[in-house]
Amino acid sequence: MSSYITAGANKLRKAREWATPTLKESAFLVRGVLTPEEFVKAGDELVYKCPTWSWESGDRKKIKNYLPADKQYLVTRNVPCPTRASTMENSVALNDEDTAQAGEECGGDDWLLSRIISPEEQQRRIDEKLEEEFDILDEEGETVQSNDDVVDELAKVKIGEEEKDNAEEDDADEYADMEEFEDDNVIEDEAATTNTESRPDKFNGDDNLVKVRTYDLSLTYDKYYQTPRVWMMGYASSDSSQPLTGPEVMQDVMTDYANRTVTIDPHPHVAGPHASIHPCQHGAVMKTIVKNLTKAASGEEGEAPAKSPSVEMYLFIFLKFVSSIIPTINYDFTMEVTVSTKK
Repeated sequence: MSSYITAGANKLRKAREWATPTLKESAFLVRGVLTPEEFVKAGDELVYKCPTWSWESGDRKKIKNYLPADKQYLVTRNVPCPTRASTMENSVALNDEDTAQAGEECGGDDWLLSRIISPEEQQRRIDEKLEEEFDILDEEGETVQSNDDVVDELAKVKIGEEEKDNAEEDDADEYADMEEFEDDNVIEDEAATTNTESRPDKFNGDDNLVKVRTYDLSLTYDKYYQTPRVWMMGYASSDSSQPLTGPEVMQDVMTDYANRTVTIDPHPHVAGPHASIHPCQHGAVMKTIVKNLTKAASGEEGEAPAKSPSVEMYLFIFLKFVSSIIPTINYDFTMEVTVSTKK
């Protein structure tokens, strides 16, 4: 049943795209969208600045006539994805300016621009939470009131442990020359060596190598939404011999977007299903980001205005935004871009 629904949706999407007129006039600053010519211009800049990206023509039978035959879509291959997005879910900090609202076309949901907290910041917050939940006692059983008192108590504990270690070392020196003690150690070492050699092969060096997932990412131009669209094909390792399943791919997508904004769909230029970030809100989010960048570029009173964002910057800004959805897929967008979605 679901296959019929999917096939019907694909036919509807193709018909809708066919019926939509090609955008001719630039609306980059007004609506956050691109004409096909602007998509090519932005893609050329991305390929120039980031050589890991390249243009592809794809299946000749699927060429879109509103784009050059040799520049149908952009692709970057073997992009490493070392960790799952779910491991970072508890590390996301959100402020009011980290969401962007769009129309009702995709349910009227807010889209998030996530900022991942550093491990140091995570540890600091954990320590603060522990201090709030538990009392720290001194040697006499009294509650320590301040951070300085905590440091003093920890220092005392550390000194006590060092004195204990020194005493144990002195005791060990008394037996260092005893022949029986040496013989026992030799016997124990031989036994340990025998046990290690008889262990299974899973402890061999080759098996300790961690297989890192990789992705082939591509950017196509969506004629209906008039924005780029991201497509992902994942593999269990860098040799691309074992494609990831749909559920496995969703492990590398932030939970708020998995199976909602990110779905499995047929790629418009190459064979096989790909995970895709639905572009229904790309224009609204990009409009807000570009507006804020333009406002920041105008500068404060008395300051020289900076350069406003151009069409050539579009894909760098777009890929920065997309990184909040797939934060552990380490693709290249080189240019430093600070984005804000504050209204």
